[in-house]
Amino acid sequence: MVRQVESERTEQARQLEEIGFFPGEPVMVMTRGFPGGDPLVVRIGQSTFALRGAEACCIQIEPLPA
Repeated sequence: MVRQVESERTEQARQLEEIGFFPGEPVMVMTRGFPGGDPLVVRIGQSTFALRGAEACCIQIEPLPA
């Protein structure tokens, strides 16, 4: 679940929120690029996105309750 979206670049945080990354929204990591793990493919809601490492670092997540 998304805990918070935070970036030194305000526009980057705003763009992530506009596509659905906002607090409380469930998020699932689908796959990581090879080699190095970039990009990171995630599903949020009914949408799937490929995020660069710099974008993914702006999204703080926490595990869903069991």
